[in-house]
Amino acid sequence: MNNWAAPVIAAALFVFLSPGLLFQLPGKHRPVDFLNMKTSVVSILLHAVIYGLLLILFLVVLNVHVDV
Repeated sequence: MNNWAAPVIAAALFVFLSPGLLFQLPGKHRPVDFLNMKTSVVSILLHAVIYGLLLILFLVVLNVHVDV
């Protein structure tokens, strides 16, 4: 059986953690902006760190498997 957890979780996190799509940390005018579709370098770096930490959490710590 193939383990599809890594590509599915990575793709979902990439979409949901795109800066400005759902939320942006830090925002342009507030600490958190929602649905503004604007980014900054700090926001991109912070979202990349959150993406990496969540990916490590799901794949390494929790050892999630999706067998197809």
